[in-house]
Amino acid sequence: MTKGRGAFLGRISERASDSIPAWPHRPRPRAGAPNIVVVLVDDLGFSDIAPFGAEVDTPALTELAASGYRLANYQTPPMCAPARAALMTGMNPHRAGFSFVPHIDPGYPHARMELPHDAPTLAETLRAAGYATFMVGKWHLTPEAQMHDGADRSSWPCQRGFDRFYGCLDGFTSLFHPHRLLQDNTPVDRDEYRAGYYLTDDLTDKALSMIGGLRASNPAKPFLLYFSHVAVHAPLQAKPEDIEKYRGMYDRGWDHIRSERFARQIGEGLFSEHTRPAGRNHETGLDVVPWDSLEDRQRALFARYMEVYAASVDNVDQSVRRLVDQLKELGEYENTIILFTSDNGGSGEGGDAGTRSYFSRFVTVGQPLPSGWQEDVPRDPSLIGGPRSFVHYPRGWTYASNTPFRLYKTHAYGGGVRVPMVLSWPTGLPRMADDTGVRHQFAYATDIAPTLLDLAGVEPLRQLAGEQTQPPDGHSFVAWLLDRTAPSERTGQYVELNGRRSFQQGDWKAIAPMANGPTWSPDGWELYNIEEDPAETQNLAAEHPERVRELADLWTASAWENEVFPLNDDGSHFRRRPATELVLEQPVTIYPGTPTLERYRSAKLVALRSIAIDVSLDYQPGDEGVLVAHGDQGGGYVLFVEDGVLHCAYNEYGCMRRVSAALPTGTSHITLRLDVLPQLRWRLALDINSREAASLDAVLQLVGLCPLTGISVGVDRGGPVDWDLNQRHGAFRYRGRLHHVRYTPGPKADYHDEELVDIEQQSAVKFD
Repeated sequence: MTKGRGAFLGRISERASDSIPAWPHRPRPRAGAPNIVVVLVDDLGFSDIAPFGAEVDTPALTELAASGYRLANYQTPPMCAPARAALMTGMNPHRAGFSFVPHIDPGYPHARMELPHDAPTLAETLRAAGYATFMVGKWHLTPEAQMHDGADRSSWPCQRGFDRFYGCLDGFTSLFHPHRLLQDNTPVDRDEYRAGYYLTDDLTDKALSMIGGLRASNPAKPFLLYFSHVAVHAPLQAKPEDIEKYRGMYDRGWDHIRSERFARQIGEGLFSEHTRPAGRNHETGLDVVPWDSLEDRQRALFARYMEVYAASVDNVDQSVRRLVDQLKELGEYENTIILFTSDNGGSGEGGDAGTRSYFSRFVTVGQPLPSGWQEDVPRDPSLIGGPRSFVHYPRGWTYASNTPFRLYKTHAYGGGVRVPMVLSWPTGLPRMADDTGVRHQFAYATDIAPTLLDLAGVEPLRQLAGEQTQPPDGHSFVAWLLDRTAPSERTGQYVELNGRRSFQQGDWKAIAPMANGPTWSPDGWELYNIEEDPAETQNLAAEHPERVRELADLWTASAWENEVFPLNDDGSHFRRRPATELVLEQPVTIYPGTPTLERYRSAKLVALRSIAIDVSLDYQPGDEGVLVAHGDQGGGYVLFVEDGVLHCAYNEYGCMRRVSAALPTGTSHITLRLDVLPQLRWRLALDINSREAASLDAVLQLVGLCPLTGISVGVDRGGPVDWDLNQRHGAFRYRGRLHHVRYTPGPKADYHDEELVDIEQQSAVKFD
């Protein structure tokens, strides 16, 4: 009798001479299976690459488009995580658990913020078919409460089908000083980034290394590379040499750039010559002013922002070039499917004037900013785009990025959902000589996975971990890639984000543009003929009320089918969290040498509350270095000893506040106290041996996603909080006897409106 062997297809006797060996089945791809490279850029507008009208230099993408295909009517959910969930699974985002980005957890199926365990990812399906699966870049499909070192990793990339991963779980990071990078399942532990470090280049290096490592070990195994860029999401940052290339190019302003881009789009056949572009966005809080109405000082500043944005796009193209060159050197370019697209339209988060302090714009949800709050902390314009600035361009440039459409990311109009797509496979999708490669059929993000599997000849997984899988919502569009006259199989598609809704069927699209809030209404639908008016300039709702009702009813039916409800009409989705997160708010002791505490775990200790940060040490003359640091150039605080003086440098979204006190020999206890004040302020005080030694009466609280870099003890890792200190000492490891630092969260502010729900108590509720 044997134990635990499981199914064995050979025969076992007492002697090997009487036994028959057998080996377990290993998945093998079909002969000649293509490699697959998916390049996803973050917040890239429809017209931001040369094949779609841009003046930005993108020769690698131009080459791919010249021999491949351009999808002029590809659409996506209007926000990053929902789009990524749809791309990865082929399922509509709400059904995949992503009604929003994974920074909320209101307790409903459409906002689980984890891909369903019975919804196979593209990586899981291809790995089961014998592919190697690699990912670099931004994941953003894990709840923020599950990103720390002690978290359940079941929703991390390597647990969802990727053999190798290098990048960040979060929604964005600094391109010069990433706040937290992972190698597979392990945080990358480094004190400092080398001079000249730039994340897009680093990600490209890792992608090339993964491919090279595979080829050194297995020369024939096909691979999936999911290259999910962090660029060009804010904070906008670019290398100096790339910025210099665009110096002066945008002095003519967004009106001129948009006009030129649209003319190129018409010339390239992306739109009919009869197409009317949308005019300047005019909606309150979303409007764009004429460039010529700006002051000279504003034009100079705003042009600088766009130079940085263009440089960042240019660098993405350089990354594509490096990938293509490696594939050509390996002799595999011809048999590699390369798909390039964006997760949503360009972002208007920079407001009407842009910002040099990105985090200071996101401090409240649906509430006015406190008095005296600066959405753009003044910084030297020469710093824009570099490691010391966390910037976003003005929404006038988003208006140009999204040419010829209306509005921006998060909106259901074209500016939020229409993005560029380039698709190339020289061997498998050759083009006829008279074919421009432009396709106008309607495709959606859910169609990407089914199309790639169809091209690769891989059947969708029917079972995953022993369970029947859910069917995808997407359709392969291979038929109309091969035959430009073939119709799209996609007959209808809903959109919902923040209460904004749309439904497109055939040539018609109904849009309800009102966002969640006190004035939200289920009515207010507009109607557009997308075939005749792709830029949605003429609202035909009054002329066709019956069609409006039909599309509104189809939206409702689709919403029920895809778990879109409940809509967040009362804002509770942003407040409610499970009480299990209380463990993240408990006091914590951190010892020197501990890896940097993850962003969200760190934030729960300090956000919208008082906090006592106690430092235990034995100070002797000559001891110096960082005691504790939390944050980076976007905002944070650092406590350090230098030349016998205790200093606290407080980075107020780019504005430095400093306080210091002499440190007596033998000091054993230091406390940094941050006590809650009204109007999102703290009183900052330094205690030495239990006596207050220095204070600042009111500093702006660090809220939202700030501080971005988590807590480090005995060193300031990653992006420096205090640039001047970093220039003098680098990461400035503490030299002396530092025992530990203890965070003790205090009372929450009365404006801290989080509602923690006891899951066990909730599960006892009876429903009729």
